[in-house]
Amino acid sequence: MRALLRNKNSKAARSRRAVSPVIATVILVAIAITVSVAVAYWMGGIAGTFTTFEQVEIQNAVCSQDAYDNWVVTITLKNTGTAQTTLISLFVNDVEATPDASAPTDVVDTLTTNLNVTSPTTLPSGVTATIHVWVGRDYGTLSSGTTVNLKIHSTGGMDYLKLITLV
Repeated sequence: MRALLRNKNSKAARSRRAVSPVIATVILVAIAITVSVAVAYWMGGIAGTFTTFEQVEIQNAVCSQDAYDNWVVTITLKNTGTAQTTLISLFVNDVEATPDASAPTDVVDTLTTNLNVTSPTTLPSGVTATIHVWVGRDYGTLSSGTTVNLKIHSTGGMDYLKLITLV
């Protein structure tokens, strides 16, 4: 009789087992993967808000002459960063250019630009802008064929450099 009870109990114990160890392992792995993907998306969202940066690319710089024999350097820039940037000054051979709305017509020994310091040029992310720099013939010791260093400074403390040869 005892043998019958033992068999009866062992059959009952086997019939109560609902999930095999293999299926349980598969379920646990699926849950772990789902939770890790959710955490990765959450961390990526947090990291994205704290890792914005400014990056300006000088895509093109072309030198030509105007009607007054000044060199006109046309600079095309693009903000390829994730944050807006504000350009506040421009230097030619480490001499800061003074802001002016248009090319100088009567003074040829000045260095001017249409980059306005009183209301700085703001470039949102992905936007392209053009800056014109007028370099007078009598400015410094510059002559045709001279390579000059153009440096644009931003409020974020970044400097963007470009070498250009005067024609």
